[in-house]
Amino acid sequence: MLADVSRQHREVNVKPSALSAAVPPAAPLARRSLPDLHALQVFVTVCEADSMAVAARRLGITQSAVSQTIKALEADCAVQLLDRDVRPARPTRAGQALLAMADPLLAQARQVVEQLRQSARHEHAQIRLGCVDSFAATVGPALVRALSGSSNQLQMWSGLTPGLNAQLLSRELDVAVCTEVPDDPRIAHRPMFSEAWVAVFPLDADAPMANGRLDLVRLGTATDDRSLPLIRYSQRSVIGRQVDRFLRHVGLDLPRRFEFDATDPMLSLVAAGLGWSLSTPLCLWQSRAWLPEVRVVPVPALRLGQRDMLVLYRRGEGQALADRIVASTHAALRRQLRPALRRAMPGLPANVIQLVTDAPAPSPDQGEPR
Repeated sequence: MLADVSRQHREVNVKPSALSAAVPPAAPLARRSLPDLHALQVFVTVCEADSMAVAARRLGITQSAVSQTIKALEADCAVQLLDRDVRPARPTRAGQALLAMADPLLAQARQVVEQLRQSARHEHAQIRLGCVDSFAATVGPALVRALSGSSNQLQMWSGLTPGLNAQLLSRELDVAVCTEVPDDPRIAHRPMFSEAWVAVFPLDADAPMANGRLDLVRLGTATDDRSLPLIRYSQRSVIGRQVDRFLRHVGLDLPRRFEFDATDPMLSLVAAGLGWSLSTPLCLWQSRAWLPEVRVVPVPALRLGQRDMLVLYRRGEGQALADRIVASTHAALRRQLRPALRRAMPGLPANVIQLVTDAPAPSPDQGEPR
C-alpha cells in the first residue's frame, strides 16, 4: 500500500523546468492593480438586473459606459466574467465567484465611507491634549469644561515643551499647547497669547524701580553686598532658556547660583529672602500659595520680554480643534484668569497678558466680564 502511494507521488512529480514553462510568471507587484470598487458595483448591478440596459438606468450612466466598465474589469482580472453568447448575458464561473466575493467587499466599503462620515461629524469624539504645566494648572480646567461637551473622552497630559512636541509627532497627542514651535515642517501652530516677564522679590527687599517697572540698569550695576542673586529656571527647560535669552538681550550677565525646574521651589527661596526671580503671570498663578509672601513687579516692555503660548497640531490635521482651543482659551483668560491676576497682583499692568487678535472671535456669551 505504501509502495503504491510512493509510486503515485513519483508519477505526478513535475520537473521545475516543466512547471515554469506551464505556468506563466506572476506579474510584478508594481503592475498588479486592485479591483475597482465602482467597476465591481457595475458588475454586481448587471448580474442583478440581467440586463446592461437596466443596469445602466439604475446606475445613471449609459449602456456603453456599463459595457466598457465590464470589459475593463475583465482585463484587470484577466478572466472573462460574462458569457455574452447567451441572452441575457450570464456570469461565467469566474463571474459567479467574483459576484460572491463582491457583495461583502462592497458592503465593507460602504461601511468605511459611513464610518468616515460619522468620524467627520464627531471629529473630536476623543481628544488627546498636551499642555505645559503652567497652562494645564491655570487655563486647563476651563478648557476641559469647554471641550467636554463635544468629546466622549478627553485626555490631558502636562509636561515640558520638548516632550510634548515629541508626543505630537509620534501621534500620542492630537494637539499640544507649548511655548516654542519645533523646527519641523509637519507641525503647524496657532499663537494664542503672550505673557510678559515679571520680577519677583522678597517682601522686604528693595527692588530697584524706574517709572513703575524694574530698573534693569541699576540691577545690572549693583555691587552692594546686600544685592540679591537671581534664582533661575533650569536651562533644560524652555522657560529657562527664554529667560537667559532675555537677560542677554538687556545686557545682564548675572552669576548662576540657584536653578530649578519648577516655580514652587523657586518662589519658596524668594519668599525666604534668598534671591529674586523672573517668571510669568501664569507660572505665578500656578504657585499662587506663595504670592502673599513675595512682591511682584513689572519688567520693562522689550522685544524679548515675553513668553508666547501656542497651540500646535500636525499640518493638515486638527486645525478646527486648534481654533476651538484658541477661542476657549481667550474666553477663559477674559472671564476668569485676567481678573483674578489683577486682584492677586495689582502692581502689574493690565496688558501683562495679551491675546493674539487673529484668533476666531469669541461667541457673544464669551465676552469680557462686566
